[in-house]
Amino acid sequence: MLPEEITKFIGKSIGVVACEVEKGSIKRFADAVDDPNPLYWDEKYAGKSRYGSIIAPPGFFGWPVNLPRGMTFQRPTDISDPPEVTENLRAALAKAGFGRVVDGGIEYEFFCPVRAGDVLTAKSMIKDIVGREGKTGKMAFVIIETAYHNQNNELTAKARATAIYR
Repeated sequence: MLPEEITKFIGKSIGVVACEVEKGSIKRFADAVDDPNPLYWDEKYAGKSRYGSIIAPPGFFGWPVNLPRGMTFQRPTDISDPPEVTENLRAALAKAGFGRVVDGGIEYEFFCPVRAGDVLTAKSMIKDIVGREGKTGKMAFVIIETAYHNQNNELTAKARATAIYR
């Protein structure tokens, strides 16, 4: 149903970002979402837990930063697509009549806790693009998957975001 000019973007990388998870940011995020769990703000309580330290609430992956002094980030060798992939996809969608977009939601899968002091790499790719016909016309669902790995290369989480183009 979708033209090849759109589906050719499936599997393309849309970039890698480094994020630093700082203890104060964890506490501010938990406060902002009104989550009183002491694992996110009470160092003494969290230290006695099975985690041994403060952890981040689900969905908080720190802030994009330059890497700390002495730490290097190697661009994964499997990323060869230019950073403008998203812009080119939007242009192809607009050309095919999908000029408007709405947030279709995000779902998470968690594998291990994110801790204060972690430096995460977030690698995003266009996982799928699906065309559908609804009561109000044609739609394109763009699914972007982001994998978060910590500095020990452990997979901490995956996020799947859906954008609905009409």
